[in-house]
Amino acid sequence: MKPNIGLTDDQRVGVCEILNGRLADEYVLYTKTRKYHWNVTGIHFAELHEFFEEQYDILEAAIDEIAERVRQLGFMAIGTLDEFKTLSKVQERPGHNPSASEMIRDLLRDHETIIQQLRQDVDTTAEKYHDAGTSDFLTAHMETHEKMAWMLRAHLEGENG
Repeated sequence: MKPNIGLTDDQRVGVCEILNGRLADEYVLYTKTRKYHWNVTGIHFAELHEFFEEQYDILEAAIDEIAERVRQLGFMAIGTLDEFKTLSKVQERPGHNPSASEMIRDLLRDHETIIQQLRQDVDTTAEKYHDAGTSDFLTAHMETHEKMAWMLRAHLEGENG
């Protein structure tokens, strides 16, 4: 049954395309963060192993929330690795196993990429599609990524480069 929530079909389609793009970003970043959790080494292994787990748990929750938001708007959430890879702004690095500090820098870049995209999406969902609910929803996700990026940045404080 089609939702009767004050948005046209075209508005809901546009919003869900945005949401599925962010779902892809979250999933690719989740997978990358898990990889780094499994493969981190060095003097800060224990701390970073736990830190990456905390971060991927947050991302896992975001994945579910975004997929459910798509469903609330009456559409299907994407859910295949091919779809995630095609739609994501986050880039994978197959075969690359960076140092711990490179892992942090890589994740930080990804969070900042997502934050920049979310800023655009917040405006688009509010101004073009007149969907204040999704705009607020995306704002909350942006704030979560800003906090996660801050935590990653804090790990790099005092390092050269």
